[in-house]
Amino acid sequence: MSTAAALPSSPVGAAYTRLSEVFPGLTVTEEPPLRGDGWVPAAELAAGGPALDAFLAWDDARLLADYGQRARPDVVASFGLHRYAWPACLLFTVPWFLDRRVPRIPVAGVSYQRAAGRMTARVASFSCLPDDPAAALPGARVVADEEELRAAVRAALAEHLELVLDGFRPRMRRGRRALWGMATDEVVEGLWYLGHLFGAEARAKRELGLLLPGGTGPYVGGAAFRELTGRRGESLATRDRASCCLFYTLRPEDTCVTCPRTRDAERIERLSAI
Repeated sequence: MSTAAALPSSPVGAAYTRLSEVFPGLTVTEEPPLRGDGWVPAAELAAGGPALDAFLAWDDARLLADYGQRARPDVVASFGLHRYAWPACLLFTVPWFLDRRVPRIPVAGVSYQRAAGRMTARVASFSCLPDDPAAALPGARVVADEEELRAAVRAALAEHLELVLDGFRPRMRRGRRALWGMATDEVVEGLWYLGHLFGAEARAKRELGLLLPGGTGPYVGGAAFRELTGRRGESLATRDRASCCLFYTLRPEDTCVTCPRTRDAERIERLSAI
């Protein structure tokens, strides 16, 4: 086989295809950002203007329909940020996890159609290891080892998320540290979930522990996985979120299983029932 024939046509295409296969709720295509027909460019969300107003109006209406009460504006904004950041983080972490390739995708390179679960991504460049066939592709940045590749993941995510967090910040009444705590949780919990769907949850937890061990600013906290013992003696994975999603403001009795407010005994009860 010739070298040219062995080269992938895209450094991330196979990973995005695999993502949609195990998680049909998100389809990613590599193309310039789209507008209209429900599409919103991420750069317009980051700008914090009318596009963000419309984006959050959808969350406001959805929360009212789902819970029968109107959420506080900062809670609406928190839900809106989650609904963008959770899938957006997968644009970076899934290619890294599956193929050891880290795309650089500035905020101007993404658009999102939330109702259909679709994203576009325009990869500006990517990082990879020296033995990767994709190292011969245009835009490749070869790094020395796995730790440098992890640093590339953190940098690419931070470049993208920084502007998005700036756009949402005035609506959320939270400081920079709290927002980066939310970003940390989106990175960890998104890939943790996808790792389970890939049949590689243990590896996902291990990789995330190395990616976000704590003390890697601007991220707040780390993956921080820990194990509980279930009712039948089984091991149950959990973690304590670095931030609060504010769901308790709608349902005080129903906290997330990874919320610091949720006691271990309740976590064991809920996780053992799955």
